Amino acid sequence: MTDRHAVARALLAWYLDAGVDEAIGPEPVDRFAAAARPAAEPATTRDGSGPVPPVRPAGPQPGHARPVAAPRATAAAVDGPAGAARTAAAAAASLEELHAALLAFDGCGLKVTATNTVFADGVPGAPVMIVGEAPGADEDRAGKPFVGVSGQLLDRMLASIGLDRGRNVYISNVLPWRPPGNRNPTEGEMAACLPFIRRHIELAAPKVLVLVGGTSAKTLLDRSEGITRLRGRWFDWQGPSGGPAIPAVATYHPAYLLRSPGQKASAWKDLLALKRRLTEAGTDLSGRPE
Repeated sequence: MTDRHAVARALLAWYLDAGVDEAIGPEPVDRFAAAARPAAEPATTRDGSGPVPPVRPAGPQPGHARPVAAPRATAAAVDGPAGAARTAAAAAASLEELHAALLAFDGCGLKVTATNTVFADGVPGAPVMIVGEAPGADEDRAGKPFVGVSGQLLDRMLASIGLDRGRNVYISNVLPWRPPGNRNPTEGEMAACLPFIRRHIELAAPKVLVLVGGTSAKTLLDRSEGITRLRGRWFDWQGPSGGPAIPAVATYHPAYLLRSPGQKASAWKDLLALKRRLTEAGTDLSGRPE
């Protein structure tokens, strides 16, 4: 017996077990004619007095439910976390309110894996504001930006032109939460965090904005060029509320300079240009702002 015969016998045995004991019916059935027949006449009562009225179900029948008005979609629901972030950031009238709004915001998954929300360090209202990319492991533990090895290099760079985060510098990051493993943030994560840093800059109102690293420069300047092409150039940064433009310059991130010390000469030129800009504007760098 071939395998094909064995399969056929097994199939017939299965049919018999299922109650199918005939291969064909006694008479042919015209399925097309059956479909064309009129519907059966309504049933009559036992005494033949008339048709039995159809019984209407108490509840709504399938496919005939009452239409329900769709709920009005809010801007946050339509635009997702980015819309909720814009709403929360725009409502903040001070740095303290913005910090509280950021702590209450749950629209970015980075917050779940981060140890701390890294908001800012330095002097609020200082003439120089530095915006980096994202917290690293040291910053995540401390809850402050630029406190690790790269932060120490940043402090030395600032000191070389008379700047100090304890006196005339304010520091923050585009992302307030560390991405796991220091990976690059996703577009959705950036979109959820961008409204907060843009409002942060507006409320801090620095005289000069320094964008440190490619992510910071490209995101806040809305440019496609890399940091090598953006560094050393001056731009006018415009906030979402349409206030006065703030002069902004981009430079290399200290972490990059630690990996590529040959670029320190270019970073030094950027620092000198920053110093010259502050001097020409008559910016007071002597102490803490009023």
